Amino acid sequence: MHERIGVPSVETRSSWIIATVLLVILALSFGAPWITIVALKLIAAESDGLRAVPALATSLAWLGFGSGGIAMGYVAERIGVRATVIVGATMVCIGLALSTGGETWQLYVGQGLFIGFFGIGAMNAPFYVYVSRWFDRRRGSALALISSGSYVAGAIWPPIFERAIAYAGWRQTMLYYGLFEVAVVVPLAVVFLRPPPKLPPFGALGPMSATNTVMGWPPNFVFALLGAAGIFCCIPMAMPQAHLPAFCSDLGILASHGAAMLSVLLGTAFLSRQFWGWVADRVGGLETVLTGSACQMVAMTAFMFTQDEVGLFTVSAAFGLGFAGIIPAYVLAIRELYPASQAYWRIPTFLLCSGGGMAVGGWLAGVLYDHFGTYAPAFAAGVGANAINLAIVGMLVFRHRSRAPRFA
Repeated sequence: MHERIGVPSVETRSSWIIATVLLVILALSFGAPWITIVALKLIAAESDGLRAVPALATSLAWLGFGSGGIAMGYVAERIGVRATVIVGATMVCIGLALSTGGETWQLYVGQGLFIGFFGIGAMNAPFYVYVSRWFDRRRGSALALISSGSYVAGAIWPPIFERAIAYAGWRQTMLYYGLFEVAVVVPLAVVFLRPPPKLPPFGALGPMSATNTVMGWPPNFVFALLGAAGIFCCIPMAMPQAHLPAFCSDLGILASHGAAMLSVLLGTAFLSRQFWGWVADRVGGLETVLTGSACQMVAMTAFMFTQDEVGLFTVSAAFGLGFAGIIPAYVLAIRELYPASQAYWRIPTFLLCSGGGMAVGGWLAGVLYDHFGTYAPAFAAGVGANAINLAIVGMLVFRHRSRAPRFA
């Protein structure tokens, strides 16, 4: 539905090569925060048993790369994505090294500032803008592919980290992974990341409108609603991802099985995200967000009532299936609704909102667990946040369908 009749496409074989390289870089970079998640109970044991400490460190990483994406997106517009990626990979390595220092502040600064703000922040949001300029017909599928980097990381790394931590400890695992990050990402950036082709000033559906509105409302009002929706959908999204291994351990499930369960959740998310990208290319971004959010809420509710290992594997797979397509669908909606010239700041700003929601969700689950001694209240809070998201997105979809044109 997004093809422009009679206009040559910028998509080539190189577009998909670039998208695949971006996926690999993100899969490696997003591996760094998963070490803290897998080692959550071990790190908590060194912090008076408080799970809120490593949970907050992970939340700071999410908040860091969300806020860093705005600053680094601006920088990438001026010096190019290649340079920001080289800096980002180096910062991830420094952040992992700092996190092993033994002090709580070192864990927070290492995860939030170096891994988050200057590390993944230099890659994640700039990559969304960058890849959207290599595609004009299958943009939704390309965005779905690269945004799967965190899920590929979650599917691959937790079982490996669980074994590495058991053998060498979480500190050595962080140090060696940081060196591995630099050794692989920097050469990929040097060889493959080059300036994207020039695009028309607007995407497939034209400029905003003669009255400078989006769906008949002020553009920034609609954008604020999208940002709020992103926060409330990511609060529940973060909870199982940040706490599933610890939750399984509380139920007497082996640590290796908990790590495998996280891999199932994120592996399912990766595979289904490609399906959601295909859907988004056909029905649009907002409609895809609404459907995916409803599926996520159903699976989140199931976590509240499931205690056995087989049931949790099933629910984890269902959760991955539901939430997988939400974030790239938001990005696609922004590219549909706003001029391409605004993508460099609107997309990172939205990702800050979604990253903030992930940060709140992971931290809130840790705080509620420390208070109640169970994850049930956290899962209930996640379902409530999801309901707010559905109300906001449902309103936008209704408004969207009642107006004639959409814009990019």
